[in-house]
Amino acid sequence: MSRIHDCSDDTELLIGMRMARAAIARGELVVIPTDTVYGVAADAFSPRAVQRLLDAKGRTRQSPPPVLVPGIHTLEALAAEVPDAVRDLVEAFWPGGLTIVLPAQPSLAWDLGDTDGTVAVRMPSHHIALELLEETGPLAVSSANLTGLPAATTAAEAERMLGDSVSSYLDAGPSGDTASTIVDATRLQTPGGRVTVLREGAISRAQLAEVLGDLLEPLDAAPAVDAAPAVDAESADTEPADTEPADSETARDA
Repeated sequence: MSRIHDCSDDTELLIGMRMARAAIARGELVVIPTDTVYGVAADAFSPRAVQRLLDAKGRTRQSPPPVLVPGIHTLEALAAEVPDAVRDLVEAFWPGGLTIVLPAQPSLAWDLGDTDGTVAVRMPSHHIALELLEETGPLAVSSANLTGLPAATTAAEAERMLGDSVSSYLDAGPSGDTASTIVDATRLQTPGGRVTVLREGAISRAQLAEVLGDLLEPLDAAPAVDAAPAVDAESADTEPADTEPADSETARDA
């Protein structure tokens, strides 16, 4: 039976973190706080755990989860290449609300779903999430909700939706309610390739433009949605639908 751990209490925090680490090691799911919305996490290198995450949310392999990392060194291990422009974005906005889609390292032994050879990576700005990531390594993390319902902004909301499909809930109080911005940087290594905004969220287009300059794709030149890399997106009522080729619902994810 799952349990919610009150991370404002030092003893509960220690117990909760220990149980979360153990659950991840067993291929089970945990709900964690992030700087955006609450996320449901699984070992990114366990195909069974990732499938368990998708099943718990009612999603398919066509919506692969992003991967949360503790820093740039892990990004370098997961991505085939990290262009200078991406390093500039990381320096400006990590840890924080920016998810970056890059070609995945082809030698990685993992299965996140139908990713088309890409990986969506973010370093969250939340001390509990970062501490867990330092101990577990990269985690596949999607917003803590059932498909079609708003993303949870409290552990209790997540528990009501996900119940015993999650082994442990880490409760750090209310989270933010703005999703991360998602950018596609997969074309930077091709001649004339630029960064495309797949979803605008915590980081605005204007902020991205300050860092990228002409390397940011203009709105009127953005590629069709069905040409975008595969990346998970959640339904909500507050953000534009520009990420998910499978439907036209609005997007929200951790």
